[in-house]
Amino acid sequence: MTSPYKTTDSGTLQKPRLLDRLRDAIRVRHYSIRTEQAYLQWVRRFIFFHNKRHPDEMGRPEVEAFLTHLAVEGRVAAATQNQALNAIVFLYKQVLKREVGQFEKLVWAKRNPRVPVVLTISEVTAVLNHIEGVVALMARLLYGSGLRLMECCQLRVKDVDFDYRQITVRDGKGAKDRVTMLPASLVEPLKGHLPSVKALHERDLADGFGAVYLPNALERKYPNANRAWGWQYVFPASHRAVDPRSGMTRRHHVDPSVLQRAVRRAVRLAGLTKPATCHTFRHSFATHLLANGSDIRTVQELLGHQDVSTTMIYTHVLKQGGLGVKSPLDLV
Repeated sequence: MTSPYKTTDSGTLQKPRLLDRLRDAIRVRHYSIRTEQAYLQWVRRFIFFHNKRHPDEMGRPEVEAFLTHLAVEGRVAAATQNQALNAIVFLYKQVLKREVGQFEKLVWAKRNPRVPVVLTISEVTAVLNHIEGVVALMARLLYGSGLRLMECCQLRVKDVDFDYRQITVRDGKGAKDRVTMLPASLVEPLKGHLPSVKALHERDLADGFGAVYLPNALERKYPNANRAWGWQYVFPASHRAVDPRSGMTRRHHVDPSVLQRAVRRAVRLAGLTKPATCHTFRHSFATHLLANGSDIRTVQELLGHQDVSTTMIYTHVLKQGGLGVKSPLDLV
């Protein structure tokens, strides 16, 4: 077991700061950069809420007070409160090596059941018609394959199978892999897109770069894989950037905000009143599959839902006009 203490320039041993220890614990467990950023942000907010007291001096009552404040004063969603709870519990268990116990007095945020926003086929068509370029290809993948936003952005060349017309989603939500369909109408557009990506990768290699990020320490296991064509992102960023973890200059995948902005603009231009987002394409994918007679278990596998009850929510969307019951006015 490695020591948590680090040697300073003067040769003395110094214990690293709390947030540095938290960051190290997260990275050792191969959590995503987004989880790392979220956990660090919640721990900072917890500390500042208690006037910068060190978490080692606090315990369950202080954690309860902070989480209750989020629910009562902040009126955050249940998922937001749960994320804050997970971050603080992780800090105590994995960094401070303490249990914080049960939260008997915690006021939980109310979890309101919500029906997902779903577009009709004509509305999907109208939105897609207002998106151009590479982002148009990405938007069509969201709807045609049921991908989440980050699953689309992080798609690698090796995970697109043109022969079997399928896409392998690696390390999706819940750190699970799954296979979903590749629409026949996107085969040629994707094949036409990849040569420009390969040319960009070859220019990076010629400039002394071209090493892409590999997950779960694969970079150490396969030293040359990060420069291989198959591991490159299908939708790379337009410029290289410094990796915040390794300090290496890499070409990362396209920033998700690029697609989000394009979809927001397209929804506005299409004249839709529904609050549609990138994730709405995934909801529409599932609903339209069920409407066309696909088996719910098949849709569950394509979406990567652990429980079929999660997929069942789309059957409620299919019921038209007040759960399928005719209004008496329509009988007059």
